[in-house]
Amino acid sequence: MAESNDSFSVDMEKIYLGGKEHHVRTGCGSVSVIVYGDQDKPALITYPDLALNYMSCFQGLFFCPEVASLLVHNFCIYHICPPGHELGAAPISPDDPLPSVDDLADQIIEVLNYFRLDAVMCMGVTAGAYILTLFAMKYRERVLGLILVSPLCKAPSWTEWLYNKVMSNLLYFYGMCGLLKEFLLQRYFSKEVCGNAEVPESDIAQACRGLLDERQGTNVLRFLQAINRRPDITSGLKKLRCRTLVFVGDNSPFHFEALHMISKLDRRYSALVEVQACGSMVTEEQPHAMLIPMEYFFMGYGLYRPCQLSDSPRSPLSPSCISPELLSPESMGLKLKPIKTRVLLEV
Repeated sequence: MAESNDSFSVDMEKIYLGGKEHHVRTGCGSVSVIVYGDQDKPALITYPDLALNYMSCFQGLFFCPEVASLLVHNFCIYHICPPGHELGAAPISPDDPLPSVDDLADQIIEVLNYFRLDAVMCMGVTAGAYILTLFAMKYRERVLGLILVSPLCKAPSWTEWLYNKVMSNLLYFYGMCGLLKEFLLQRYFSKEVCGNAEVPESDIAQACRGLLDERQGTNVLRFLQAINRRPDITSGLKKLRCRTLVFVGDNSPFHFEALHMISKLDRRYSALVEVQACGSMVTEEQPHAMLIPMEYFFMGYGLYRPCQLSDSPRSPLSPSCISPELLSPESMGLKLKPIKTRVLLEV
């Protein structure tokens, strides 16, 4: 049974990395939102991929000092969790109706209204990118810009549909079992990070595997079923009014999806950054690759890092590595041209 539309903030504050957790009751259930920063600043909302929350999807990005200074200096961050994906979540009752992707997008507007937010910047990864894109289509006046990482916009292909059905069966019968986590890690990361018989699994993959242990299988299944039933929203992409920055790893299983999406967006207001030797979750695998493109993206909104550092040694990107089109005056104003940026790994 759906919960009422009134909202509340938890009485006992839970502090995660300095953020306060709120539980916002919506027409389709309760949503956990972690708020970090000065709420007088412009809002940046995040939405993670399947089976993840902000700790497992955006921690790497926000642990980069340069990126943190850029984002936290300019925004108050609102990390929205898919229903039942927050830390310590209980299993959602099987009597609760399954949400659709439209329901999940509508939850976001209720979150914005609860916090009295007007137009917001949005950042989403894969399934979360789809939800935020759908939200931007439905509530165009509430979105300033989109930062999408390995996004989806089409209905599942037969290959993805079958892959998701296998994961659904694993979740239904075995919960968050080892085989399911292997499927998810392959969804998120490149083969180099996941490891093989000759190369050990990376620390990033091991940490993510540990965080996946905290998820409730029934809750993940509900999100997966919604995403596996998603409609094709390609036809609405040209109607988006906001500027859009798309990142995708060239080893992502959704690489072609991202290329399809950028080809359908308005070329005047969108840009593509391809990250070499990276999987879907650029935010965790190569977060520094996002720094300079985001800096120039935000310049179009008059937003800057508090202290401009030249060619940070921590960043695999430097201005000389980026397509001149992204650095053009046009791209720093109202328009962004579609570009392809490849991040070369230092040996």
